[in-house]
Amino acid sequence: MRGEYKVPGGKLVAVDVETAEGVISSAFVSGDFFLEPAEALDDINSALVGLADSSSVADIAAAITGRLDPATRMIGFTPEAIGIAVRRALGHAIDWSDLTFDVIGPVTMDPRMHVALDEVIAAELAQGEVRPSLRIWDWDQPLVVIGSFQSYRNEIDDEGRERHGINVVRRITGGGSMFMEPGNCVTYSLVVPTSLVEGLRFERSYEFLDQWVMGALKTLGVNARYIPLNDIASDKGKIAGAAQRRVTGGVVVHHVTMAYDIDADKMLEVLRIGREKLSDKGTKSANKRVDPLRSQTQLPRDEIIAAFLAHFESLYTTTRRDYSESELARAKELVETKFSSDEWTKRIP
Repeated sequence: MRGEYKVPGGKLVAVDVETAEGVISSAFVSGDFFLEPAEALDDINSALVGLADSSSVADIAAAITGRLDPATRMIGFTPEAIGIAVRRALGHAIDWSDLTFDVIGPVTMDPRMHVALDEVIAAELAQGEVRPSLRIWDWDQPLVVIGSFQSYRNEIDDEGRERHGINVVRRITGGGSMFMEPGNCVTYSLVVPTSLVEGLRFERSYEFLDQWVMGALKTLGVNARYIPLNDIASDKGKIAGAAQRRVTGGVVVHHVTMAYDIDADKMLEVLRIGREKLSDKGTKSANKRVDPLRSQTQLPRDEIIAAFLAHFESLYTTTRRDYSESELARAKELVETKFSSDEWTKRIP
């Protein structure tokens, strides 16, 4: 059996394994990585032999580290990368190529519906009712979306919010606040099985799930890079922030908001960015420079979205679809019973 793993920003690791009676009986690691001394490859292969075929990535990495001389240099890969490749070979982890994705283009609606659809579609995937998906948000009114663990008072200036007629909703994922007016940013949600990021550290999974959009940005002339934990930036400043949640049933909800043409003055009147925090509860936001996509690409927002979708569809097996009536009905019910309620939105004051 063969498994492969491409280290984000690093090299390809491949492993061919055979098993017998529940253990790895032979293993051969290869790839375009660098290893000094070269003889250490024999030690890596030997470390894998005899491990249970149910070994975790941590177990595999620990066995390799324990076998190698401390002076060994692994360049472009890690023991964990080998562990992921082994797990893939044994059928415990999957790759992008193992999946067919539903792609749902932008549909203009109440932005709270998109927040609810994250929960609806994640539940459907957990139950095997739909395929993994990429979907683009579009909305018909302004909204501030705060992270699941943020303090409402720390993030929102209620006087400014009321003056500009902007509602607030709390999403199911962590991360910071999203200031969203029609046409001012590009937001997408990726809903995938956790087996796609099996073995990856939480912080690494952000970069892994956004590899495709980094390539899409490159096609638009934007030289982007990932800044841990969850920021995408170029040499002109921050472009985007990502958020994630692992959902019961083996599903990851991952979404990204990219600034396109934000009214910064209005945003600063609604959000308490850079101001003294009123509560010691909740995750604190950092005051980071945001450089909109519009100034870096000189392209209309619709063209950027089209380029993102085209790039994703060029990389993976996809099928286009629309939201089902039942998805929209369930999302509407969630908006009315959960995402419009103070009990949820202000659950962390």
